[in-house]
Amino acid sequence: MRTHSKLLCSVLSIILVSTACKKSDDKSETTAAPAATPSAAPAPATPAAPASGATASGATAETTAKLAAADWAIKQDEIKNDANGQWAIEVSASSTYNDAKGTASFSANQVTGAPNVDKYGDNGSAWAPKTEDAGIEWLDLKYPKPVHATAVRVRESCGSGAVIKIELFDEQGVAHTAWAGNDPTTDLNYLMVNIPKTPYKTARVKITLATNVIPGWNEIDAVQLVGADN
Repeated sequence: MRTHSKLLCSVLSIILVSTACKKSDDKSETTAAPAATPSAAPAPATPAAPASGATASGATAETTAKLAAADWAIKQDEIKNDANGQWAIEVSASSTYNDAKGTASFSANQVTGAPNVDKYGDNGSAWAPKTEDAGIEWLDLKYPKPVHATAVRVRESCGSGAVIKIELFDEQGVAHTAWAGNDPTTDLNYLMVNIPKTPYKTARVKITLATNVIPGWNEIDAVQLVGADN
């Protein structure tokens, strides 16, 4: 068990559907590329269409909720097991909560590998910046092999909606803005940015957040780079 302050996450509505994540003091445990398309993976709270043969009037609220949850789970599994996707093996950050390093809770290292946060809210298995609402923060991620990128998927797990820019670095170290704009992500979900296949190969991604956009703490669980060798 960690000895840091136990961080409890509370969700509050802001602007339209954005949510914020907060920690308590209780102690215990650039211009977007025009063709880039940001979206969020379907959330479990989103009603699903009735199954084939069923009518909207005949579907109960419970059945609709179960179908939505199942659709969400399937989508998350597809992303996690995408044959063209890879997870970061090395991450550095602008700052970390409690100046965490190595494998400590909330360190940049928590963003390496596949997602391991299962519920929306504060979790030491995700990265968090040193200070809430401070403004610009970033994550710089490296991946096992260079690919012609077609997508970047950012798994947000607390205070979702604060990402403002995604950059890809070619093999000469030159940065290319893959996307910049308003992050539509809410709750535990992915910001999914689909881009035309890059003419260059990349094995490095930089995620920039404006943490003052979504009040409270903003946490990232994992970031997937999608692409192919040719």
